[in-house]
Amino acid sequence: MDVGTSLLIRAPLTLVRRIRYLHRRTVAFVAYTGVTVAAYALAFLLRFEFAWPREYTATFLGSLVLLVVIRHACHQFFRLTTGRWRFVGVHDVLRLGVATLVGTAVFFALTRGAPFPLSVPVSVVAGEAILNVLLTSAVWISYRAAFEALHYRFAGNRRETTRVLIVGAGESGYMLAREMSRRNTGYRPVGFVDDDPHKWGTRLAGLEVIGAVSDLRAIADAHGVQELILAVPHASPAQVRTIVDHCEDVGLPFRVLPSIAEVLAGDVRLEQVREVRIEDLLGREPVQLELQELAADLRDACVLITGAAGSIGSELARQIALHNPAGLVLFDQAETELYYLELEIRERHPRLPIVPVIGDVVDRDAVEAVFEAYAPTHVFHAAAYKHVPMMEANVRQAVRNNALGTWVVAEASGRHGVLRFVLVSTDKAVKPVSVMGATKRLAELVVLELQDRHPETVYAAVRFGNVLGSNGSVIPLFRRQLAAGRPLTVTHPDATRYFMTIPEAVQLILQASLLPEIRGQIAMLEMGEPVRILELARNLLRLAGNRSRRRSIVFTGLRPGEKLHEELVAPDEETIETAIPKVRLIKAAEAPGWSVTGTLATWDVAFRSHRDADVAAALAEIFPGLGGGGRELVASTLPVRDGMSGMPLEQTAR
Repeated sequence: MDVGTSLLIRAPLTLVRRIRYLHRRTVAFVAYTGVTVAAYALAFLLRFEFAWPREYTATFLGSLVLLVVIRHACHQFFRLTTGRWRFVGVHDVLRLGVATLVGTAVFFALTRGAPFPLSVPVSVVAGEAILNVLLTSAVWISYRAAFEALHYRFAGNRRETTRVLIVGAGESGYMLAREMSRRNTGYRPVGFVDDDPHKWGTRLAGLEVIGAVSDLRAIADAHGVQELILAVPHASPAQVRTIVDHCEDVGLPFRVLPSIAEVLAGDVRLEQVREVRIEDLLGREPVQLELQELAADLRDACVLITGAAGSIGSELARQIALHNPAGLVLFDQAETELYYLELEIRERHPRLPIVPVIGDVVDRDAVEAVFEAYAPTHVFHAAAYKHVPMMEANVRQAVRNNALGTWVVAEASGRHGVLRFVLVSTDKAVKPVSVMGATKRLAELVVLELQDRHPETVYAAVRFGNVLGSNGSVIPLFRRQLAAGRPLTVTHPDATRYFMTIPEAVQLILQASLLPEIRGQIAMLEMGEPVRILELARNLLRLAGNRSRRRSIVFTGLRPGEKLHEELVAPDEETIETAIPKVRLIKAAEAPGWSVTGTLATWDVAFRSHRDADVAAALAEIFPGLGGGGRELVASTLPVRDGMSGMPLEQTAR
């Protein structure tokens, strides 16, 4: 289009838009008046087969004024005069139908006699109503179509557009195509692909459903496609993986519309389209747990979260804040992370009382001060060291933080009358072969033992597998390796792990805390089939566009304390169903024949006297399978000294 032609079209369009914006109600009044006159006149012509009866002229003119007044009154009452034609939809047409029906009933009642020479025929009244709805709808649709066509055309001239092929010819794909068409997004949809053969050849939002996903390469080449968007929010992870494989073969960039849970109220927007994440390719369906009772439980509660700056602790804080507790105490040693978490929650919930506390869970004075100052009613204990190989080389700190820290906080909870204490545990506590797993198993035993000592407090532990994206998990490590251009390191080709997302894990913790039978129990989630780490690495390489996957993965061997396969239930444990789908309770065959808290008290004395080797030896005695069996935990021979004691700093596994 040349400049002259463009200006010739653009000038009247700009004038019309200015009039429409400045005099919206006036334009609507004129348009609806014209529609009513045209519909009424056409109804008379159809009734008398286009031979206008002169005897009805006075009736027509007199009743027309009445009809126009009634139509405008009904439009005003049903708020049709304030609707924006650019965004007209099915609900607007339904309101138009109701308004027309009401107006027709009033008009019919008022025209049954004087002052009109003749009564308006019933067929004319009915015909006018039908024609009014049809003509008004035609005006709306014509305006919207013209606006979007001209807007899209001129938007394309103003900025470079990307030709997009939408995978998925469903409601989400339709809404996404409409969003692209009516906004200056820089994207131009050229069609759809879908595996449903009944949709092939049909049209959606004016675009053709061209073929199947398996035909992506040929379709993309034929239509000059530059990018692919997956609009399949209901698809399972297996289906998403298949689609991603085909997208990969095309060699074009591709993005995805999130799951339907993320697309609130079906309102699909282009801003929601994102890169495909590893969660989209997981081999199991995400678990969605309802938390309807949580708001009532937390209404007058002051909630203490230890380890609040961590991945699980921070998500706990976010989800608990959504349910409006009376107060939120965030306890952690990590100053910077805690600072940013506080800023985030204060910004989202400005009226929620928030107290950030820098402290160590083993510091009895600090913990006691928190309970005395804020009197928490609910405690979620997420503070723990969780790096398995690192804890193998730092036995003292693992026992101190994970086991003794749990004892300190849990014991204080019971003494101060806390209503609920929930421990965040791990699948590595099952038949532990690592120091980290052993210390978390001790933490579980502490919780179960304290239930008898403080019956007024509900003690519980929640056990689950690995968390995608958490600090120290394999996904951030893989992403750092990808960013640096290094191969992904996998310990063993057969290594498997249970995986869940951080929101899922937190939903489990919160929901399990509400179970009436949770008192003195351990809860777990049925997490489906474990995922191979090798498959996880391959999927990440796939998303990164790395096609030489074999040469991009290096096997390093299992690290100290690592298992080939994790378990959620030990052989001497049984599971019990609960009212929550996929959430079960774990019941041990029998309690340990020794006092866990008594043992920790002895170890506490050893810590204060710096007899680290005694604690390491005692840990190995309780869990003989540490390190895979036969490996002893002894004091490190490294020439690193503890500045406070002059004793060896940590223990290591040999």
